[in-house]
Amino acid sequence: MRIIPESELIINSDGSVFHLHLKPEQLSDKIIMMGDPSRVTLTASFFDSIECEVASREFHTITGTYKGKRITALSHGIGPDNIDIVITELDALANVNFKTREVKKDFKQLTMVRVGTSGGLQPHCPIGSYVVSAKSIGFDGVLNYYEGRNAVSELGFEEAFKRHVNWSPLHCSPYVVKADESLVEQIGHDMIKGATISAIGFYGPQGRYVRMPLANPDLNSRIESFEYQGDVITNYEMESAPLAGLGKLMGHRAMTVCSIIANRLAGESNSNYKGSIEDLLKTVLDRI
Repeated sequence: MRIIPESELIINSDGSVFHLHLKPEQLSDKIIMMGDPSRVTLTASFFDSIECEVASREFHTITGTYKGKRITALSHGIGPDNIDIVITELDALANVNFKTREVKKDFKQLTMVRVGTSGGLQPHCPIGSYVVSAKSIGFDGVLNYYEGRNAVSELGFEEAFKRHVNWSPLHCSPYVVKADESLVEQIGHDMIKGATISAIGFYGPQGRYVRMPLANPDLNSRIESFEYQGDVITNYEMESAPLAGLGKLMGHRAMTVCSIIANRLAGESNSNYKGSIEDLLKTVLDRI
């Protein structure tokens, strides 16, 4: 049995995991994730009772009970690099014995639903709609660092996408992964289902031109016109692909659902989206 070195998995002196500052007993196997730490407080406002609250950096966690279900609400901050940290530490909390530093014999599967905001790329994804990332395309390259990447990826989709958009060799090779299909049906059976791009940044990597010109100014138009076996790219965000990919590699159920707050085709956005997020959070709480 492998003993995980201290440098590979850092455990704080109080017995909590390094970044999240959570202890194993503070984690539920039902987890609702979001980027904004303040949205954790909003989610927990619907709980019937609160068991614990932990805050460290952008990682804010509240575990409590909602309609008889023990649920953890957790913020992951912005970006795919944070997802690599969060998913790895959540899996360790569930499946590593912190005293012996060994992987537990009995695997515990986590259910993770990320609730986020996103920009729509198709006419059928208007502002205010909810889009489930049934498939995700990772522009970040995170999954490429782990063994088994090809086994959980949609390789035909990847190759077709790279050809269609004339993918630059300067970019990380994109990966395409499916969210957990049973979870997609459980949470989003009546929502729009699509293929979501997880970008490596918010501005240039998503085709936004503020002051610095873009290296590939026609990339978004190529993305919008892409189709593969009935799938089109519905929306942009920054975390769904590493969540789905790492979750699948580790054996967990994971998916993302986003409230569309901007329509990139129309050039419109809604910065006052609190109401739509509240409704989406309540729906996920009821269904998880």
